[in-house]
Amino acid sequence: MRLAMIGLGRMGGNIARRLMLGNHEIVAFDRDDGAVAELVSEGATGADSLEDVVARLNTPRIFWVMLPAGGPTQDTVDRLIELAAPGDIIIDGGNSFYKDDITRAAAAREKQIHYVDVGTSGGVWGLDRGYCMMIGGDKETVDLLDPIFDTLAPGYGTIPRTPGRDITDDRAERGYIHAGPNGAGHFVKMVHNGIEYGLMQAYAEGFDILKGKASEKLPAEERYDINLPDVAEVWRRGSVISSWLLDLCAIGLARDSMLEQFTGRVADSGEGRWTIDAAMEEAVPAHVLTAALFARYRSRVDTTFGDKLLSAMRFGFGGHVEMPQ
Repeated sequence: MRLAMIGLGRMGGNIARRLMLGNHEIVAFDRDDGAVAELVSEGATGADSLEDVVARLNTPRIFWVMLPAGGPTQDTVDRLIELAAPGDIIIDGGNSFYKDDITRAAAAREKQIHYVDVGTSGGVWGLDRGYCMMIGGDKETVDLLDPIFDTLAPGYGTIPRTPGRDITDDRAERGYIHAGPNGAGHFVKMVHNGIEYGLMQAYAEGFDILKGKASEKLPAEERYDINLPDVAEVWRRGSVISSWLLDLCAIGLARDSMLEQFTGRVADSGEGRWTIDAAMEEAVPAHVLTAALFARYRSRVDTTFGDKLLSAMRFGFGGHVEMPQ
């Protein structure tokens, strides 16, 4: 399929590359001319404006927007709605607030334009590993886009099938789902990121406790100088708490000097707050997720070893190391 990728950051650029590897045709646009030129050198068609993007696509046009949530995405979607023709499709693959999707989809429908929200997980490693996708939109449009999602998804891999599961629709097993109507995709991704906050906080606190066991504040006979990289490594292998996030912990702890590059301030990109808002709207207790979000606030005034590990795990290692194959 031929589609535009608008926004060529670390995820947008790699999504475009994975699609090109799957024989899809990409029209690439970004405010950074260098990012466009790099993708053109790899086989994409470059565009120098949204108007140029429109001109380089055949109907029905497919626009994949991969920009920061909020103003950049809103402005781009608004402009695409102005430029697009009936039957065209706008995909938002960023981390937008799901209620914004509902509003944007309604605005697009007024011009008979289809809108699809795609919660996308996979980070900077998705090019090789594939992307887990949670999709919101009408069934006909989502089905039309299936070749794109199938190319981006990880596929079956080596994960065994879940015993007793109804497999009439195997898309979930291949790494993507049609979660429901507009907004449902980003809603599921929002909760995914809220859970991620909780898991990361648990790892960070656990390793902080392990490190603290060598403290001189404890009786000498109760002090243990525990090898944290070894603990992370052994937990990766056969443990019930093994995960990709633990893999990131292991990378950071194996290269402990890297942690000194991070202040311990742990930012939040919005999804954690939105998840807690949803929990309050639904009157659903969310003790762990709320505590994890508040711990990020605390890190801005009082840094611990756990905060450093969490900050590095969330924002740093993707730019400094490569995940093991």
